[in-house]
Amino acid sequence: MTSRVAAIDCGTNSLRLLLADVDPDRAVLTDVTRRMEIVRLGQGVDQTGRLAPEALTRTIAVLRDYAGIITDAGAQAVRMVATSATRDASNADVFVRMVSEVLGVAPEVLTGDEEAVLSFTGATAELAAGSDPGPFLVADIGGGSTEFVLGPAGKPPEHQLSVNVGCVRMTERHLHSDPPTEHEVAAASADIDAALDAVAAAVPVRQARTLVGLAGSVATVAGIALGLPRYDSNLIHHARVSAAGVHAVASALLTQTRAERAAIGVMHPGRVDVIGGGALILDRLMERFGFGAVLASEHDILDGIAWSLARRGPG
Repeated sequence: MTSRVAAIDCGTNSLRLLLADVDPDRAVLTDVTRRMEIVRLGQGVDQTGRLAPEALTRTIAVLRDYAGIITDAGAQAVRMVATSATRDASNADVFVRMVSEVLGVAPEVLTGDEEAVLSFTGATAELAAGSDPGPFLVADIGGGSTEFVLGPAGKPPEHQLSVNVGCVRMTERHLHSDPPTEHEVAAASADIDAALDAVAAAVPVRQARTLVGLAGSVATVAGIALGLPRYDSNLIHHARVSAAGVHAVASALLTQTRAERAAIGVMHPGRVDVIGGGALILDRLMERFGFGAVLASEHDILDGIAWSLARRGPG
């Protein structure tokens, strides 16, 4: 039985909505609407430990828009999840109250492991019958954290770990100059490499046959590597980018000025200042674990949330 569901993902950098018609019996998910706005909820959280008032204002304004879309579409179930920035904020209760008033449901502040499972489900559901060999390592590079999840497609993941390196967090901690200095890039790399040490200790990454990369940093790197004149999710979804291609794009982004990055056709304006950090994370993890290519996926935690709602039933 098909049900119309609304999934909302509130990360450190972006706020996203997926309205979809989902038939769990036939394992089919059909998009009705996908939206993404850069709200930067995690602005300054790494330094202050609190959600900034202006970040809350931006986020709630977009949520009001989303609430209207959801009502007009007749969604039978709604689920909103919040990830790294909200986990880290001491005033997260303010955010939860404001969201509940606007949306009618409270956001679920996920643990890193919960976030990882939803991302894995969304990214691999359609790969189960494909030609890409598993097991899959799904790397979801967010604004404040990166989730690593290992397992076969179509089944619960076997290993997962969330580490506190993300495109916003690396930029705010290290990449301050325009363009970043060699010293800043080295400091960010060291931070990322320390997190990858933890991943190597907890997740048997070498078992993976295919690396699947999620979220805006990966999609942007893939679009640049493909030479696209503008963002095209249909061309980016399941594009394969070599390790050499990722390294070339990351190196270029980290030596460009903000104005040069802003002029790139596939670049979303809200990613201009943080894309270097995201690209560096992808580059470092591919080098560390020896992946020759990354499979970019436009299906991620949003799709995982939608699948969870359809299986749970209307509520």
